Amino acid sequence: MNNVIVVIGAGSIGQAIARRISAGKQILLADLRKENVEAAAKVLSDAGFEVSTAIVDVSSRESIQALVKLALSLGEIMGVIHAAGVSPSQATKEMILKVDLYGTAVILEEFGNVISAGGACVVVSSQSGHRLPALTEQQNTILATIPADELLAQPMLQPDQIKDTLHAYQISKRGNVLRVMAEAIRWGKRRARVNAISPGIIITPLAKDELTGPRGESYRRMLDLSPVGHAGTPDEVGTVGALLMGEQGRFITGSDFLMDGGVTASYWYGELAPSKA
Repeated sequence: MNNVIVVIGAGSIGQAIARRISAGKQILLADLRKENVEAAAKVLSDAGFEVSTAIVDVSSRESIQALVKLALSLGEIMGVIHAAGVSPSQATKEMILKVDLYGTAVILEEFGNVISAGGACVVVSSQSGHRLPALTEQQNTILATIPADELLAQPMLQPDQIKDTLHAYQISKRGNVLRVMAEAIRWGKRRARVNAISPGIIITPLAKDELTGPRGESYRRMLDLSPVGHAGTPDEVGTVGALLMGEQGRFITGSDFLMDGGVTASYWYGELAPSKA
């Protein structure tokens, strides 16, 4: 029976992780847009990987369940790379919460029901969640543990409580990290692991949208005033993803790895601090 790696989101980061862990395995590559998944599948197929494709809408439980069913028909699910999402410049507050927060929670619930022993998952979150001020213990518990289908009805996530698309994105990404921590307990009962990576500005089409969008100037300032002084690459994220999903990462679960070139450090303690703006 094949070992299956499910890649949700056909972008550069998902591909970079998949290339490092999928030799000899079946990749199931899923994305909302047919043209994206077909283009990525060709690149991976041309590089020698065995690839199947699917269309998935991560804001829909039914669509995610269909993806799980397809993956199970291909073999044992040994890996899940969740790299799909929308950014503050691409969507409304409501859509960001539905895709980035609710969708991630559903993916972890559904794949956590079927992941094989020895399997692993990486959720690609964002540095943005690390710049959200501290939440209350109750708010953290809501984001971490409330069943996904009850999540968007919570008072803290109503439109009058979410200031703008950036706030929606930040709270979604904080929620992703908290949800990963909570789900690690359930996944562990299947002898599987789940972790998150919170990248900073990584040069992808999504990042280019941000760099040229309404917040482009602030994004460029972030890079200039970060300790490393430049953006990252998908391959650098891929290296961390491979560690977390591989044998060398078998003692790591429920964790989040912030890799942002020090932008968050500068935001809290350096020249990017709001008090110095």
